[in-house]
Amino acid sequence: MTSTTSDTTGARAHARAMAGTRVDAMPTIPATAATALPPGVAADDVVWDETIAAGGYAARVLRRGSRLRLTDLQGDGAAAMLVFNAERPVERLNVADTVKIQWNAYLGQGRFLLSDMGRVLLSVIEDDTRGSDAFCGASNQASNARKYGDGANHGAHPNSRDRFVIALAKYGMTRRDIHPCVTWFKPVAIAADGAIELDVGPHAPGQHVTLRAEMDVIVVLANCPHVRDPRAGYTVTPVRATAWAGPVTPPDDAVRNATPEGLRAFENVEDYYRR
Repeated sequence: MTSTTSDTTGARAHARAMAGTRVDAMPTIPATAATALPPGVAADDVVWDETIAAGGYAARVLRRGSRLRLTDLQGDGAAAMLVFNAERPVERLNVADTVKIQWNAYLGQGRFLLSDMGRVLLSVIEDDTRGSDAFCGASNQASNARKYGDGANHGAHPNSRDRFVIALAKYGMTRRDIHPCVTWFKPVAIAADGAIELDVGPHAPGQHVTLRAEMDVIVVLANCPHVRDPRAGYTVTPVRATAWAGPVTPPDDAVRNATPEGLRAFENVEDYYRR
């Protein structure tokens, strides 16, 4: 007799038959089973490994000292990121202060992401990408509807802000907690006349950025087309997130000591954990 899902017995049989099935975009469970890891990373240290599909989202708590590598698997990823203090999510990424304190809006290796309380949330310890975006923010239902004819969260063209809402709900937060984001893998520059110039790509597959958690953080990612992507089609490809345990930033760290302003932000973190 052929099993169907129209009754409880058939539904159970169908569900159990899916055991062991893997698709391109899903978390690795347990994370220590992840393969193709960055050089020098031991499988036992991996705490998160997940491929985020086109239009997908993910969120995870990372402990202080963790490393997070985001990899643009096929060259057209657009990983919009929110960051919160995991202990007190009222403290969160402040993109304006991140830019102001570093006198530079082009984030890359040696830069950091600053909270609205003057503490470093994440620092960028590796970056071989063509750049990122700290200017434009996230797509929303209206912007996607204008471009693709539909921007609904559960339609064919989901937007970053609505994806953020789903992720934030898992941590007791709501739409009001969405703050301006950073988007990795979509370089944005400001021209001499003030025009926004987006290098939409696609770029070389396999580019990555590695971030170090300077505090216990909640990282939220939405992988949707950039809000200013001029292409007619909903164009975005998967991004892999891999995180592993690591040591807390030492006093002689190059990022920590690069500038007086940065040093003060790291000292603010150290003071926070001195309680």
